[in-house]
Amino acid sequence: MRIRPATAAAFLATALSASAVPAAAQAADAAVPSDTTFSNVVVNGGKDIVLGLTTKKTITITWTAKDPDGVAASWAYLWHGPNTDDADGILPAYPPAGTCTVSPADPTTSTCKVSFGVDAARDFDDIGLAGTWKVLAEAQDTNDDWTAVDVAGTARFKRYAKATVNASPEPVKKGRTVTVTGKLSRANWETGTYTGYEGRSVQLQFRKKGSSTYSTLKTITSGGSGALKTTTKATADGYFRFVFSGSSTTGPATATGDFVDVK
Repeated sequence: MRIRPATAAAFLATALSASAVPAAAQAADAAVPSDTTFSNVVVNGGKDIVLGLTTKKTITITWTAKDPDGVAASWAYLWHGPNTDDADGILPAYPPAGTCTVSPADPTTSTCKVSFGVDAARDFDDIGLAGTWKVLAEAQDTNDDWTAVDVAGTARFKRYAKATVNASPEPVKKGRTVTVTGKLSRANWETGTYTGYEGRSVQLQFRKKGSSTYSTLKTITSGGSGALKTTTKATADGYFRFVFSGSSTTGPATATGDFVDVK
């Protein structure tokens, strides 16, 4: 924990100028230590944020701010980059103050929440933005002391992925070879297209006709341009599909099952 950083002070002094933040608070004495702490920081309900090319989502950050003197106001926003001075992404661009509720049982503790919109086409133009983002949490206590924690929590933004599948021949005799092909691709925010995702582990799964459960037959690796291809034996009528579990930068993908009639 440290007192409100100079970069955050300059940023919020501009971004929050319309939020009724007292001038005295904006010029708070950074030499005075603060006892404010932040906990229970959760972004998007703890779930990854997966964005396609034009995805629009509402993201919510919740957190608890605690100070012996009570919390007058609190903020939280997402940032990406090596540090706050060199951040290459900030969401939302103009962070509003969170809505905070003082605990009836403990006036030193407030639970806070802020929601904002994310538009992939507007906010994400670099595939390097996929991955871990940090939460900067900040608070002003009732004595106008400010505290900011650069990494009070984290969130993960991922690129949306798609998988396709085609099993042939159709129909096929029992015991004969079935060739299953497809493609694994993911959103490229820079080009505005879906491009192949190479070198990833993908499961070939099968669901027998009349069953509701898929079982994994084998795991293969996506080839050039995300190409998927493997073979298996025809045992019964059913559906084949490819399943990708996701990676640190890319969401999961499941192909719609392709039915093969076995004679």
